[in-house]
Amino acid sequence: MKKKNYHVVGVMSGTSLDGIDLAELKFQISDKGIWSFEILKSETLAYSKLWKKNLQEAISYSNKKMVGFNKDYTGYLADVISKFIDKHEIENLDGVCSHGHTIWHQPENGLTLQIGNLPLLAKTIKQKVICDFRAQDVALGGNGAPLVPIGDRLLFSNYDYCLNLGGFANISFENKDFNRIAFDVCPVNIVMNYYAELFGKPYDEDGDIAASGKLNTVMLQRLNNLKYYTKKAPKSLGLEWVQKNIFPILEASEISSEDTLHTFVEHVVIQLANQFRDKASVLMTGGGVYNRYLINRLKSHSNTKIVIPSSELIEYKEALIFGLLGVLRLRDEDNCLSSVTGAEKDHSSGEIFIP
Repeated sequence: MKKKNYHVVGVMSGTSLDGIDLAELKFQISDKGIWSFEILKSETLAYSKLWKKNLQEAISYSNKKMVGFNKDYTGYLADVISKFIDKHEIENLDGVCSHGHTIWHQPENGLTLQIGNLPLLAKTIKQKVICDFRAQDVALGGNGAPLVPIGDRLLFSNYDYCLNLGGFANISFENKDFNRIAFDVCPVNIVMNYYAELFGKPYDEDGDIAASGKLNTVMLQRLNNLKYYTKKAPKSLGLEWVQKNIFPILEASEISSEDTLHTFVEHVVIQLANQFRDKASVLMTGGGVYNRYLINRLKSHSNTKIVIPSSELIEYKEALIFGLLGVLRLRDEDNCLSSVTGAEKDHSSGEIFIP
């Protein structure tokens, strides 16, 4: 008989490099198979300038250098998780469910790498660890992303769409055949934060910098004409794609950074608005939700009911859902949907390491 109650810690590090999100979570499944959750404690540890720099540069590391870096990052992650558990006096965990940090994501080449997913993590924190959720999906011919949609289906099915605005915007919804469909829509904070840093800021608070700029229609058209946007799902994005396709367009324009941000935000909201059917309800989470200018522009482009939840859910939804992915893995139940990733089949993905 499977358990009905689970106590775990969910851990997430996103491509926007804001920091490591940690959440103490409780999950319960009813006799009817309906999941509920509670976020007990939550915290984000910002990356130091050195760690942020190293994570940004790691995409170009050799395989040999990556082995050492992976071990170093796993040790760092273990320290962060241990301090979170000790600080909040967390006991009797069923597991720590950790995404790790994505360095390489090239599913078309059968490659994805999330560092921090070594057995060393379990041994150091002395907890069962469930991690490395993407690799098996890629091995099964999938994109290895997005993985959050199983959580959207099980926890947030009362919304027509679930949209997360993080390093990338990813969306999930049920199609007319009741298959969950999900994909990365476009880059968001992975680009916007880069330009905000040129002004000495970690991000564009309220979108004030973007709002002060002017629209460059030539750049906007070039961005909107990128082939990715006409490709059908399943599909996903990574830093490599941004470096190859987005930054060259932005840098070739030779306009001010304010105008670049302004135009890029317009590009983002156009791509997002294209996804919604009329009068649909959209649950929006992720750090991009705090960009008031972006949200207002999105409202002007679409006739949807945008639902912005509590700050806790905005900031920790991904940690919450990776906690659920870990629980599903412990139950040996599907946590990756082939309708989302394009894999050969639905499957239960993730490594389980015992301390």
